[in-house]
Amino acid sequence: MAEPRFAPLNYRQTGFLPLAVVSVFLAVAGVGAALYMESYGHIVTGMSNRIVWGLPHVFAVMLIVAASGALNLASLSSVLGKYDFKPLARLSGLSALALLSGGLAVLVLDLGRPDRLFITLFHRNLKSVFAWNIYLYSGFFAIVGAYLFVMMDRNISKNPIWTKRLGTLAFVWRLILTTGTGSIFGFLIARELYDSAILAPLLIASSLQLGLAFKLVLLAALGRLESVDKGHFRRLLILFLLTTLALLIILHVTKLYAAAHVPSESFLLWNGGGYSLIFWLGQVGLGLVLPLVLLFASGSRPALLLASGALLLGGIAQFYTLIIAGQAWPLTIFPGMNVSSSFYDGQIIWYSPSVVEVLLGLGGVGIALTLVLLGMLVLPILPKEEAA
Repeated sequence: MAEPRFAPLNYRQTGFLPLAVVSVFLAVAGVGAALYMESYGHIVTGMSNRIVWGLPHVFAVMLIVAASGALNLASLSSVLGKYDFKPLARLSGLSALALLSGGLAVLVLDLGRPDRLFITLFHRNLKSVFAWNIYLYSGFFAIVGAYLFVMMDRNISKNPIWTKRLGTLAFVWRLILTTGTGSIFGFLIARELYDSAILAPLLIASSLQLGLAFKLVLLAALGRLESVDKGHFRRLLILFLLTTLALLIILHVTKLYAAAHVPSESFLLWNGGGYSLIFWLGQVGLGLVLPLVLLFASGSRPALLLASGALLLGGIAQFYTLIIAGQAWPLTIFPGMNVSSSFYDGQIIWYSPSVVEVLLGLGGVGIALTLVLLGMLVLPILPKEEAA
């Protein structure tokens, strides 16, 4: 197979300017929403002392998980020897760094006191998964950055051993990173809808499909989807979707099998009102079933694009039900007893995100897209024969 030649993206490329305008607008709106929250406090959001992780966390965790999966094409190329994906390996590395930056930006801006982030850098509780993630995220930036550099450097890239070594390290590190993100929820045994070791492999599978769907939508927006082998991506998406669906079924079947988790599972699956609707219509219907139907029915460009878009929207629903519904179900402080107080102990909490939260969450998406577009403008990321 001939080595692809790369070049920076031409700003006259079809779809670039509209996508750039939307991306910058979302990023600016997100920063503005964060400043508004900083000025008036979290009272302007729909969060409370029970729902402390709101919609911004939904977007943040989704972007962080997608960052891990965005690296899959580079891993397939340099680690597993699937050189058909090599033309998009650089885009995979750039997308991974941009998505992680967007997700972490939302987390930092949603803290209420972003300046206190520096405290966590010097005072760490190593029994906390959150403290672990400081090393995991920093390591991801360093490893993927070095991996991208090696792929782009003309002299080093002539020796594939360095690409393979760094690619293998990046592949292992991203699995550890996503396992750490899943463990944030899996280790919280006080939250019945979180407490499960299956959340780690479930988020790994979710990361693979979300990262691939993001790149496909990006390529379609830039008019590049026609130039890629759609058959490869169709088969990959089907594999990732089926894996995610299987793990999701295992998660809820095992929880229903445990008598202690039946009430919380019943709440999520059929007694949770809006939460149940979001789970079945959003996460399962829109995010898994519809993409599978589209991909099994056709391998065309519209089917691939619609499946990717539905998958991304379903991803928002997935993390909404995981994060928000998991907090809405009350803590079991005294098992076997009814608990009530002025602090709403023992009661289900309903949450409605504010416009500020929506803008902050979308701001993370805008930051990620802006970074990807800037990277493609100044770096040789896409194959030269595809460049406008």
